[in-house]
Amino acid sequence: MSTTVTKDQAVECSIVIPVYNEEANIQLMIPQLKAALDALGKSYEVIFVDDGSSDRTNELLTDAGQKYPEIKLITLRRNFGQTAAMSAGFDAAVGHVIIPMDGDLQNDPNDIPRLLEKIDEGYDVVSGWRKDRQDKYWSRRLPSNLANRLISVITDVHLHDYGCTLKAYRREVLQSIELYGEMHRFIPALASLIGVKVTEIPVNHRARTYGKSKYNISRTVRVILDLIVVKFLLSYSTRPIQIFGLLGLTSMLGACGLFFGVIYAKLRYDAMISNNSLFMLAAILLVLGCQFIGMGLLGEVIVRTYHEAQGKPTYVIARTLNLRPGYCPGKAHLL
Repeated sequence: MSTTVTKDQAVECSIVIPVYNEEANIQLMIPQLKAALDALGKSYEVIFVDDGSSDRTNELLTDAGQKYPEIKLITLRRNFGQTAAMSAGFDAAVGHVIIPMDGDLQNDPNDIPRLLEKIDEGYDVVSGWRKDRQDKYWSRRLPSNLANRLISVITDVHLHDYGCTLKAYRREVLQSIELYGEMHRFIPALASLIGVKVTEIPVNHRARTYGKSKYNISRTVRVILDLIVVKFLLSYSTRPIQIFGLLGLTSMLGACGLFFGVIYAKLRYDAMISNNSLFMLAAILLVLGCQFIGMGLLGEVIVRTYHEAQGKPTYVIARTLNLRPGYCPGKAHLL
């Protein structure tokens, strides 16, 4: 029996599914998904985000939405990419727990109850781990394993499978995160900025039956670049001078060392200075050092403008007790 959500009823679970040219998979996915969700006995909604499909995906989802009121559809004007599509679904979701999953049938809807059980245990993020992944080893599994280890080391959030879309998030976690680029896979790491409890459980992974994967080597490059951004956000987003200043001081110290070396060579061996390559390198390092420090100072100004103009605090509160009436995060509590 379907669990229909009324306007006054709180939605307990929102499933967000970005899709792109998945007409064959959609027809099989909806019955499986509804069977798994109806068995939960919880109120739910399923939000499909059509990321500019050119096949019959949108038509099939429109028909499903007319047949089942718990199925919602967002149609994007063009193909914006998985992260943007997922972000559109997150913005529309109203459930207390939000679960994204792929629309290619490789994620198993029967794993959803297990994710929710972990959330009920007190975790804020539950990540799926495709322990027995049904993909080609050399082109998909090996690069993914290497990337997961690298991401875990750099972000200090240790997960076996960052690339698995099937995860469960408390709604408030996603409300604190803005997604750009290919950032959807880094949500657990970005969530660590606000101090969440993260765990991981093995989930079923099925071989793709219809369609073809949208992943290629170019996405790997974009993921690496986004990883650099994530590392910066995790470590230096509110103190950019510490990274740029360190680079600047290191460069300037190297320049000073080279200058002293050039002077010593001039005094001891009467070496030429004007055509000395070490002298030129020292000058370049000195200029770079000044530029790095300047970038750090500009970064500090931008960070302060960002937080102060929008009234955004540099912290996230878990709960309060017996504070004065009218208290709110930000500068208001300092008045």
